[in-house]
Amino acid sequence: MAFFGKLIHYSVDAVLLSSLLASVRRNTGLQVKTDNIESGEIRNAINKYLNVGEWVIDQSTAFMSTSAYFEKKR
Repeated sequence: MAFFGKLIHYSVDAVLLSSLLASVRRNTGLQVKTDNIESGEIRNAINKYLNVGEWVIDQSTAFMSTSAYFEKKR
């Protein structure tokens, strides 16, 4: 049982890191440079991983924009 707990913990951490990188890319334009990765399989895996963060940010934003608990201030 402890193995699955750690697996879930590391998975959530990985998604949070991917989401952080997506947020940095959206706010600053800085992104992970995957073009230099020679292995196409590894490059594709990293791009898929980074897309998970993009999806999480999109879904979180959509939820927050319809929630009564969040408001947009400028």
